Amino acid sequence: MDIQDAMSASPQRPAAPHEIPGPSPHVRSHLEQGITVTEIHGITDLGTVTEIRDHLDAVTTRHSPRLIVDLRHVEFLDCSLLGLLCRARRRTAQRSGQLTLVCVRPWHLHILEAARLGAFFQPSATVQDAVCRQRQDT
Repeated sequence: MDIQDAMSASPQRPAAPHEIPGPSPHVRSHLEQGITVTEIHGITDLGTVTEIRDHLDAVTTRHSPRLIVDLRHVEFLDCSLLGLLCRARRRTAQRSGQLTLVCVRPWHLHILEAARLGAFFQPSATVQDAVCRQRQDT
């Protein structure tokens, strides 16, 4: 765990290494062909960042996590979600895993490009496209 992770660690009990956290109003995960798909929903801002961070931390805890983050159901995002995506990407890379992003809304894609994150995430249009990309990369 690095200093940034330690500073923002939640006092809640973390999920077991292979356990998918339970759903909450803004984030839920399920398995798709052996890959964890985390769907983020609704408005994401400072009010929801802790809930989403804790969930993403739980699904990126194990070695070699394979994660797809699906933003298709996000109505609003700000820099707090961008920070969480970067954090999840870093945690996944540190654990020799893969993170693929699903993002189709033009405004969200514009925000990713404006933040110069489009090249890091290379968003897919569907979960199935993201699954195929991860399968090709392994």
